[in-house]
Amino acid sequence: MSPRFQCKQRGAIGLMAVGVLAVVLAFTLLVVDTGRLYLEKRKLQGVADTAALEAVSRNGTCLAGLSAATYAGQSVARNHFVVGNGNTLVTQCGAVTTAASGQRTFSANPALSSAIQVVASKTVTTSVAGGIWSLFSGNSVSLNTVLTATAVAAKPTPTLAQLSIKSTLASVDTANASLLNGLFSGFLGGNVSLTVAGWNGLLNTNISLLSYLDQLAINLGVSAGNYTQLLSTNVTASQLVQAAITVLTANGATADVLTALGNLKVAAISQAPLTLGKILQLQTGTTAAALNANLQVFQLIQGVVQLSSNQSAASATLPVSVLGLANITTQIKVIEPPQLSAIGDPALAVANPLGPNAIYVRTAQVRTQVTVSLPVLNSLSGLTTAVNNLVGPLTPVLSGLLSLNLVTTINSTLCLLGAGCQQLDLLVLPGNLPLNIVLDAGGASSYVTAYSCPTGSAGTKSVTAHTTTSLASLNVGNITHAFSSTQPMSVAPMPLVDLGIQTCHKILGIGSCDPRVPFGAGGIAIQVQSNIAGSNSIQDLVFSSTTPFATPPNVGLASTYQAAAPATNLVSGLSTALNGVSITAYQPSGGNPLGALAPTVVALLGSVSAIVTPVVDNLLAPLLNPILNNLLNMLGISLANVNVGANLTCGQTGEAYLVI
Repeated sequence: MSPRFQCKQRGAIGLMAVGVLAVVLAFTLLVVDTGRLYLEKRKLQGVADTAALEAVSRNGTCLAGLSAATYAGQSVARNHFVVGNGNTLVTQCGAVTTAASGQRTFSANPALSSAIQVVASKTVTTSVAGGIWSLFSGNSVSLNTVLTATAVAAKPTPTLAQLSIKSTLASVDTANASLLNGLFSGFLGGNVSLTVAGWNGLLNTNISLLSYLDQLAINLGVSAGNYTQLLSTNVTASQLVQAAITVLTANGATADVLTALGNLKVAAISQAPLTLGKILQLQTGTTAAALNANLQVFQLIQGVVQLSSNQSAASATLPVSVLGLANITTQIKVIEPPQLSAIGDPALAVANPLGPNAIYVRTAQVRTQVTVSLPVLNSLSGLTTAVNNLVGPLTPVLSGLLSLNLVTTINSTLCLLGAGCQQLDLLVLPGNLPLNIVLDAGGASSYVTAYSCPTGSAGTKSVTAHTTTSLASLNVGNITHAFSSTQPMSVAPMPLVDLGIQTCHKILGIGSCDPRVPFGAGGIAIQVQSNIAGSNSIQDLVFSSTTPFATPPNVGLASTYQAAAPATNLVSGLSTALNGVSITAYQPSGGNPLGALAPTVVALLGSVSAIVTPVVDNLLAPLLNPILNNLLNMLGISLANVNVGANLTCGQTGEAYLVI
């Protein structure tokens, strides 16, 4: 090859070397510049991660006081990140939800603090590659680029248990709707007129407990997330219903449900101060994440209405047609409101099952008084005849007093030598006293006594709930202060026969009589104070992963329910209570010569009981059956059954950790 061509080749190689060197330098610049951004991004991510972890570890919140933003700011400052001059730091509180696919998502909510998100941004010089790309893309070239790092830290999931107790009422028909309308009208003070569709809508709709409490806090002006204060804040029944309306409207509830709630709000005219903590229980310090549970709307409203009755001084008087019992007055009052749901740390609950950290639920304790007026008593077939038949055994006794120089007959004058004349005055059902029947149905209760969580792949997930079914007691007689909040209820015998006396004088042909002395010669009365045998049952309900269909799901999922063993022999128990009619003999007034009748009257009690008890049984049974079978069931109280639900979330161990 000629030297001429060799020289040209050497020149081409030189140009290629220069080109390759330029490319190498360009790529080196790109790598260095990109590495600079990568290192800045990585450093910024470390700042954000550390800030989020510190905010969670120091129990920061987005409420006043323990500020998560303050803790995050202190953390970034120690890592030489200065906020300002293009650098920003944004801190948010909320919760992390995990989808079925396993993907985690942060949801901001200032009321929650189970997770904290920190977003750190830093302004750096734009990279060469970025500038060239912007130039060739036709965009304006910025000399600065904003890097952003996001970190979400959360506390380890705490171990939580939840108990719920609910009515066995599954659906409402026309008859039940009429009874519920009458009951709720009496409790709320206004007119409740819900349709069957409205009642069933409430039964078939759930409400988020967390959303409900957050909305109520907004309505009452309570600090977001301060649930302890919220549960102890005074509120009216109308405000409690309104919070439910707002939440369910946002969640797309049906028109039947919203109309029903609107009617209940209008009917809630009582301004008695209520506290929601009497029907919903949270352990002190329970996190908002634990409230991510659903509650049946009917159950919530039922609790609000019963709480309103408990706090009101008046009792609800039901229309006589409600129970199908004419000329009979039925009054009802909630003595103790229900505890619908309880959430907390099961370890604290097990340490003292009935202490301040108990996870305890109960149905309401209700007192029902049925007043039977005298016209109804008189119309009862056989009652007057039975009482009059009591006089028959007394006639021979009175005749026997002739040996004491006494002249005695029923409704005639008994004259003693040298004294005035005494008249024996017999009254049947004296004083027009009504017969009072009071039925107390105590709240069924359940509380956590044990739990277990699996360790690794071994172990059992279980909750044990000690459960007692309802206890009923029956009182019959002359009852006072049945609904008094200051005086205990008093049960006195109801007189059936009053053997009164009246002393008369005759001076110079002019007669006069002293006032009648009731029960001067004694008398007979009836009284019942008895527990209904067989109406209570105690057992431990075990919700366990080793038992089919009894695994307690995590808090926030639909509860697993178990029915407690029904209270047995209610019918025979009621019969036993009715057969426990007590026949009481009133003793004659001191010194009265008719006192000789007292031993005889006492001796006749066996035959008297045989006469009166069947009549009283026939009176009480038709009155109590509608109460036991219908009225109490509408209030979530079943003497035959109680449903208890359980949830258990087994927590994690360790410190705060990064979740996103």
